[in-house]
Amino acid sequence: MAKSKIKDEIDELKGKISHHNYLYHVLDKPEITDYEYDQLFQRLQDIEKEYPELLAEDSPTRRVGGEPLDNFVKTQHREPMLSLQNTYSPDEILEFHERVQNYLKGQGEAYSYFCEPKFDGLAVELVYEKGLLKAAITRGDGVTGEDILSNIKTIPSIPLSIQSREIKIPEIFEVRGEVVIFKKDFLKLNETIEQQGKVQFANPRNAAAGSLRQLDPKIAATRPLKFLAYSPGVIKGAKIKSQEEFFEMIRHFKIPNAFDLTLSLKIKNPIYKTAKSIDEAVTYYSDLEKMRASLPFEIDGAVIKVNEFSVQDILGKVARSPRWATAGKFKPQQAETQIEKIEVQVGRTGVFTPVAIMTPVKVGGVTITNATLHNQDEIDRKDVRVGDFVIIHRAGDVIPEVVEVVLSKRSKSSKPYRISYDCPSCGEIGEKIEGEVAIRCVNPMCPSVLIESLKHFVSRKAMNIDKLGERIIERLVEENLVKSFSDIYKIEKEDLLKLERFGEKSVDNLVHSIEQSKNVHLSKFIYSLGIRFVGEQTAKAVAKKFKNIEGFLNCDLESLVDIDDVGPKVAESIVKSLDDKSFKNEIKKLESVLNILDYPEAHAGSGSKPNEIFEALTFVITGTLPVQRSEAQDYIEARGGKVSSTVSKKTFRVVAGENAGSKLDKATELGIEVLTWEELLKLK
Repeated sequence: MAKSKIKDEIDELKGKISHHNYLYHVLDKPEITDYEYDQLFQRLQDIEKEYPELLAEDSPTRRVGGEPLDNFVKTQHREPMLSLQNTYSPDEILEFHERVQNYLKGQGEAYSYFCEPKFDGLAVELVYEKGLLKAAITRGDGVTGEDILSNIKTIPSIPLSIQSREIKIPEIFEVRGEVVIFKKDFLKLNETIEQQGKVQFANPRNAAAGSLRQLDPKIAATRPLKFLAYSPGVIKGAKIKSQEEFFEMIRHFKIPNAFDLTLSLKIKNPIYKTAKSIDEAVTYYSDLEKMRASLPFEIDGAVIKVNEFSVQDILGKVARSPRWATAGKFKPQQAETQIEKIEVQVGRTGVFTPVAIMTPVKVGGVTITNATLHNQDEIDRKDVRVGDFVIIHRAGDVIPEVVEVVLSKRSKSSKPYRISYDCPSCGEIGEKIEGEVAIRCVNPMCPSVLIESLKHFVSRKAMNIDKLGERIIERLVEENLVKSFSDIYKIEKEDLLKLERFGEKSVDNLVHSIEQSKNVHLSKFIYSLGIRFVGEQTAKAVAKKFKNIEGFLNCDLESLVDIDDVGPKVAESIVKSLDDKSFKNEIKKLESVLNILDYPEAHAGSGSKPNEIFEALTFVITGTLPVQRSEAQDYIEARGGKVSSTVSKKTFRVVAGENAGSKLDKATELGIEVLTWEELLKLK
């Protein structure tokens, strides 16, 4: 094939991948499956491998590929990144407006106010030169920051180049915005960090900043970072008259912004507004504060700025702050309370977690009674003691956290708190592994470890036994009916009916839920085992490597380390677990009662051929299946089939679970055969 045609295909693939990144990561409206996306990405990688001279600077394959840096390069902003002056009430916002009016007196300039959220993250300036992303500079001191381009490239929603057929690409296009971590992603990140025995992040902002400060871009790539643009820097080669026009341009270039985010999250009230009067801006400030807790990301105020750039130029700046903008800060969601006692809880990995039990107090409309103190190092750093009065807030508007101790109110008889090495659950002596901050219970039969492990095992992303909730697990352990994972599958209906408050219907639902979980994908099974450091993505990577349960059970350190998502620490943890006779015996027991599905060959990557038993056949999935819908879709597509959202004459089969709706009726009307999940698995 001619080089020109190869280059055209590369450009087409880059455009498609960029388009689907935007749909998935910004609009949350994917048009293709993960498998189809992977195929596009794999094709691009294959071409670039064959024609390395055509590997472009803006190729999606270069997002994570650089070697760790020794340090970040200091880089000067073309135009200083100014700090905003703060206001703390509607009255102070009105005072800001008066200052703007007084400065513009007699100049006859008409203007409006552009209102937007003040994101609580890390400010970064993206620098596009002739359409290519050339730098990503932190705010720094406002004049000079650090170029963190290697880490910014790992954020899939940020385009590595900007393209357009409708408008000319600016010679220089600087976009300023905030790198944030959403609240739900922050919770998951901290859970992972806790499992690794490391110090958790205090809040999403610290997590975002800490991730971008990593010298190894591969670490940043594992963090759930998002970028939200808010203003321009220097722009050459394009005329933009206002903040509104700037947003129209970045939306056209598919640069992530909260306009599009508002659409994808279906937020009824707009989180941006062009206010024709200061009264409208004040109303926006008040409305946004009410919305604050319901937003998926942290904000700490509203930014109110003059919309028209010509008026901004007239107003200029004072010191290092613009006269044309103010940050209307919200009242901090903090409160003072007293620590009544400190209890130590034990998680599924045996980690001791100290928790402050406090006098109930309201923070942000939620009553708080306890807050995690993380570990002994954190207790020592903040010098937290029983009886102390403390300031607390909700990190990420979610996690109650002790901010600081009110030392002026401390009792003279107070003593520093030390975590006991005696496990509060089983009494065994805990241990602290060198290089980690956590103390762990190493007793595999510790009731707390067992209960938390069982909760993980039955969770939605693992075995998905949805009727087996936390309280039922605790009860089954208490009654000695369950002492291991495999015991769940030995439970008899009669055993449950003997328990107080277990009725016929609830027992039937529970038994049915357990039965449904018996068909499980290899990746979910590996994840369900709760092996230390093995999260959902790692489990998928391991399943992809070894294909079936036998391959997994016979894996060794060398073959594990060969996997991209598995480092030496994770590999050692897996091997150590599988070398444990009781643990391996437990897997064998589970294997005897479960149908552990092999990893689909079509997902094995380049060079493997899918078993296309469903080639060119269209399926529709409806209702609640024993597995996640995404898994069912992967199963069909891995075998050459297609999954459609609508039933038509072209539909080959409808796969129906519980509570199937109108699609089932349509299938009956058209005479299309309906299969259960189990029947689909048997289909050849």
